[in-house]
Amino acid sequence: MRVISGTARGRKLISPEGMETRPTSDRVKESVFNIISPDIRGAHVLDLFAGSGALGIEALSRGAETAVFVENSFTAQKVLKKNIELTHFEDRCEVFEVGFEKFLNSASEKFDIVFLDPPYKSGYYEKALGLLLALELLSDDGIVVAEYEYGQSLPIVSGFVVLKDRKYGKTSVAVLKKE
Repeated sequence: MRVISGTARGRKLISPEGMETRPTSDRVKESVFNIISPDIRGAHVLDLFAGSGALGIEALSRGAETAVFVENSFTAQKVLKKNIELTHFEDRCEVFEVGFEKFLNSASEKFDIVFLDPPYKSGYYEKALGLLLALELLSDDGIVVAEYEYGQSLPIVSGFVVLKDRKYGKTSVAVLKKE
């Protein structure tokens, strides 16, 4: 796993061991960033269920202004912090070591891009999307990039529309926007 483009291009990232975290493959990551490239420069990014931080780090490398990483797995947090050090983005990001609901309920800033990649079949998609909408944490032109298991349907919360939905092997990615 590596940073594909931008200021940290080519830097290798580490992944948490075991099956608890499912890192986004470089192929999927590159495709996602090709889709959202016009939205990245200067963006405030939220990487929920951050795992290794690969998506938020890629956004920072490509010109996002800031990134907030939310991860409650102790193992993944250690890897996430190491990857932030490896890419030298410590001054442009924050790591929150809490569950996503606690973070969202206490957040006060709006985000331009939200990466949403919770454990598959967890029911967290609906909760996270609902909180983002109810708490008005998405900027007016903000987008949510949701990664989910191919063959499953992404639970869509009323108030969001799907702009794009793509399949990459065993992974599907949808880009959502507020109605």
